[in-house]
Amino acid sequence: MSGWFSNVNWADIAAACRDTLVMLGASLALTVVLGLPLGVLLYVTGKRQIGANRWLNGVLGVVINVLRSVPFIILLIVMIPLTVALVGTSLGVVGAILPLVVGAAPFYARLVEGALREVDRTTIEATQAMGATPLQIVTGTLIPEALPGLISGATVTAVALVSFTAMAGVVGAGGLGDLAIRFGYQRFQTDVMIVTVTLLVVLVQAIQFAGDRLAQSVTRR
Repeated sequence: MSGWFSNVNWADIAAACRDTLVMLGASLALTVVLGLPLGVLLYVTGKRQIGANRWLNGVLGVVINVLRSVPFIILLIVMIPLTVALVGTSLGVVGAILPLVVGAAPFYARLVEGALREVDRTTIEATQAMGATPLQIVTGTLIPEALPGLISGATVTAVALVSFTAMAGVVGAGGLGDLAIRFGYQRFQTDVMIVTVTLLVVLVQAIQFAGDRLAQSVTRR
């Protein structure tokens, strides 16, 4: 077994796993914090919605579409000056979090908007008829009714972030992607590549399983 994985430094693998989990956890939390209200704002300012505002909705839509259309690897490079200015470095875990959030938050915002569109219109109208304010409608009706979809969207976003963290290794962000690129690809160490890819696959499967179970538990309520 040791002969099969003679190039693998398990201490480096453990450190890379830790870095990947830190990047994933921090960026996912910030993505939800930013993407959820952005998606809600997209929905409520849409046509015939409770806060319809054509101009604001159009501007938000354009900004989100522009950010989503930029390939993440290009976004990483373009954001290097801004990342250095804000956090002091573009390298390592700290330098990767800002581009990860900028790349994922618009994606999650669109998923939030889609989940809110699935809420029954009559439920919203009934809440309005009871005299609820727009904020009460959002917090008391829209988000609770769309919660399974919001969780599923967060799961999809987390899976996308795993691939983003791997790509961030190209610019020295650390993590499993960094090991795969520096050792598996550049030094032709196939065993390192196999281990890192396997761990990324396991991580994605674990995220998907946990997200599905959580969404199902909320739906049953």
